[in-house]
Amino acid sequence: MGYFYAFLAAFLFGANGSVTKVMIEAGMSALQVTQMRVLGAALVAGAVLFILDRRSFRVPRGQRLALVVMGVIGVGLLQASYALAVELLPVGIALLLEYLAVPMVAVFAFVVFKERVRTRIWVSIGLIMAGLAVVAQIWNSSLNVVGTLWALVAALSLSTYFLVGEKQMETISPLALMFWSMTIAAVFWAFISGWWRLDPLVFAQSVPLTGVLEGVPAPMWMLLLWNVVMGSFAPFLLSLAAIKKLSATAAGIAATSEIVFAFIVAWLWIGENLSGSQIIGAAVVLSGIIVAQTARRSPVPITADLAMETGPIVLPVIDEVDEKSS
Repeated sequence: MGYFYAFLAAFLFGANGSVTKVMIEAGMSALQVTQMRVLGAALVAGAVLFILDRRSFRVPRGQRLALVVMGVIGVGLLQASYALAVELLPVGIALLLEYLAVPMVAVFAFVVFKERVRTRIWVSIGLIMAGLAVVAQIWNSSLNVVGTLWALVAALSLSTYFLVGEKQMETISPLALMFWSMTIAAVFWAFISGWWRLDPLVFAQSVPLTGVLEGVPAPMWMLLLWNVVMGSFAPFLLSLAAIKKLSATAAGIAATSEIVFAFIVAWLWIGENLSGSQIIGAAVVLSGIIVAQTARRSPVPITADLAMETGPIVLPVIDEVDEKSS
């Protein structure tokens, strides 16, 4: 079930990049889409928590700063920077750059936390850099520079999400963590997203779905509903539940399939194509990301069931053969 949760979350996240791009092209700004997305997901998560576990609304004083960082950077800035990136870049490439967060996490754990990291991390970084050079086609500068910078901001934000979320999941449930991080993100963006400039009638207008669905209109409210429920609430909850069922490393490797799903959906739906060399480069980057996921020592499986409770911690056993191979 853990792998099922992880792959389903990856598919929903990957497909949602194209939905976000259609909404932006229809007239909403990237920040307005972000505001609506995190606010809607917070409301859904809050309603579910109210029914299932009201104790989760209480947050210990010692966790509050971490939740603020998680909400503002790990969720709010992540969603906004990714939306800004897909506005200027192909969806798959934006996501490819965002997943540079994986080796960033390993390097940060090595440098800052003094965590023992397998030497394969440097192999993965070499693969990623070589693959990105091909995808970006640096010899003719074909990628939008501003879009690339936003995608790198998304990578930094995602690394924050991984690092802070991993620590918080030891004592807080996936649903509670999502509720508080989404709520904090919604409050943060409420002051600068420009939501007040949105004409309420925009949600009733029909939007062409572009690409192969050019002749098929859909109301903006339906796209927003998809973005909130199937593009945010469901995949965030599924991905955190996957971390709870699996080790963070296994869940992270499965999550990289999001990149493949994003490329496929963007190609089939909105006609975003890559050259043969770019496809090869993307495959090299993806392989480097997967290698980077295995570079950290296997973290402790998460056993938190309720927001304020956690089960017994089982220490990981390090395989002596694997230790020598690293």
